[in-house]
Amino acid sequence: MPHDSQRHIVNLDIAASAPLRAEALAAEGNYDASDFAGANPNALHSLGRRAAAALEKARGDIARSLGRRVRPHEIIFTGGGTEADELALAGIAEAARERNRGRTRIITSAIEHDAILDNLPALRAAGFTVDVIAPNRQGIIEPAALAEAMGEDVALTSIMLANNETGVVQPIAELARIAHANGSYMHTDAIQAYLHIPFTVEELGVDALSIAAHKVGGPVSTGALYLASRTPLRPRIFGGGQEAGRRAGTQDVRQIMAFAAVARALAPTVAEERQRLHAFSEHLYRALTTSPRVKPSMVDDCAVDRLPGIVSVVIEDADSNDLILALDAAGFAVAAGSACSSGNTKSSHVLRAMGVPEREAQGALRISFDDRVDPSDLDRFAQTLLSLI
Repeated sequence: MPHDSQRHIVNLDIAASAPLRAEALAAEGNYDASDFAGANPNALHSLGRRAAAALEKARGDIARSLGRRVRPHEIIFTGGGTEADELALAGIAEAARERNRGRTRIITSAIEHDAILDNLPALRAAGFTVDVIAPNRQGIIEPAALAEAMGEDVALTSIMLANNETGVVQPIAELARIAHANGSYMHTDAIQAYLHIPFTVEELGVDALSIAAHKVGGPVSTGALYLASRTPLRPRIFGGGQEAGRRAGTQDVRQIMAFAAVARALAPTVAEERQRLHAFSEHLYRALTTSPRVKPSMVDDCAVDRLPGIVSVVIEDADSNDLILALDAAGFAVAAGSACSSGNTKSSHVLRAMGVPEREAQGALRISFDDRVDPSDLDRFAQTLLSLI
């Protein structure tokens, strides 16, 4: 029998982290071969200026991937998506309260990533009141629910663009209008949606938006926060003045160049790939739900706008961990929910917030893939899972 490290595993957990793309590897190689490799982009000498030029070109590429009107200085590079979320959440809320002492409340949702939810206790300790809105059974944050919770004391509203477990896309543009009508700033965690569905910050109408490289085939520990001009921000990391004083620390030009290379490659074909992958997802949903024990995690799934490469199902009278291990032995890597909380023995907080019964939520699986998937692998996966249950 081949050693475990030599077994071929079909990676159907792309939503957790996508393998590096060729464009990212090439960009890293170009950096390594350059004369400014290792140079500090904040230095005044010629090598530093060349590194700075490469950094600013990458900043412009990321800006263009978010919309034609996005300006490079509105992009803040971070050490990943989690940092981008925390910077937006605490940085904007604190700055908004400094401008107006009556802005002491934050609104978010019960289906956010832990990068948002795990920061709420610290915000409460800092004197903010936090309201958490529940989704409907389809996993959608309804505009009426936000309108009911909204008030003139809200500093920041933060609702994710697309859920990392179910793939459900939220009505961010409408939610942003409600927030702005009450004077609240609007942030969206777009980490799972970025370069998987077409959008621009102009269409969304948000003041801040988080993205991460490793979700699209770029390097890990690299992310960015879009911050619209005139949106207040209190920095969270001090000690160097980089990123126009908004995020201290020497920028990793190598990784940022790789991130930008992926953005340049994927941005032109997002809409086309969305259609192709949506067809694969629908085919997989149909195959899996031939078993009466398997259901989509959201009701009326065909009517719900979803990310094209995430298939979220619940399996009655099953245990997610047992299924994941059995599927791994059969050559398939899948997840129960967010990989960031894989050590948690509780069922998904997202599914619980949606009202999924506990006995179903305990058997949740998330199958995720991108444009590099082999459709025949999806068919083999479906057959394998159905045989296991």
